[in-house]
Amino acid sequence: MRTVWSGMIQFGMVALPVRLFGATAEHDVRLHEIHVADGSRIEHRRFCPVEGREISYEEVGRGFALPDGRMVPLTEEDLARLPLPTKRTCEVLGFVPGADVDPISYAKPYSAGPGNPGADRPYALLVEALARTGMVGVAKIAIRNRERLAVLRPRRGVLVVQTLLWEDELREPGDLAPAAPVTDRELELAEVLIRELTGIEEREIHDEYGHAREQLITAKASGAELPEPPEAAPVVDLMSALEASVRAAQAEHGN
Repeated sequence: MRTVWSGMIQFGMVALPVRLFGATAEHDVRLHEIHVADGSRIEHRRFCPVEGREISYEEVGRGFALPDGRMVPLTEEDLARLPLPTKRTCEVLGFVPGADVDPISYAKPYSAGPGNPGADRPYALLVEALARTGMVGVAKIAIRNRERLAVLRPRRGVLVVQTLLWEDELREPGDLAPAAPVTDRELELAEVLIRELTGIEEREIHDEYGHAREQLITAKASGAELPEPPEAAPVVDLMSALEASVRAAQAEHGN
């Protein structure tokens, strides 16, 4: 795995050298843009309107647009000189119960490993202490030229550093919540159904959409008949659906 960030995790007077690695790798079938008329791939070119020519990737840089339209170029050297202590130090601001962190704030997770052999003991200590207390560390860290809050939490004996979205990056849902009333009997049945369906076997859950898309691509490539989409489930009365669901769940679990 490639190191994404290296530096120190600072909590109290303890300095823990770590290296961060990407903790996830999404798998997807990439669809390309094509010209519908002939199926040819569409090309996106880097074009400079001032010089009126296509430019190479080596000539491409980054810049920030000012309100008056002027562009301020920013090089990698400029960004490397940012006066941010969090570029090399992940300072733990405090510890809170894991349940206090709203899951909607979670962004990208990174697996942290000891930065050197001397870090093994403080690393193991932090992971075990977090696991025993059920707490997570809240810290600030700068990764990929962006400073973020992050939580430090244990997972299967490994320290995970998961960045968080800032408060102003969260969208309020507005008035999406319906005002429809529910009855005590409906709530009772819903709670019974939740208890009956507690627990899942993750290894038995698969990406059905990805499999269906592969079937579609294979069929179109070979000229075979395209698969039919499944029919939508019929709309039924809420109480009837709850009662039927509870009976089915109880029968499946032998109750």
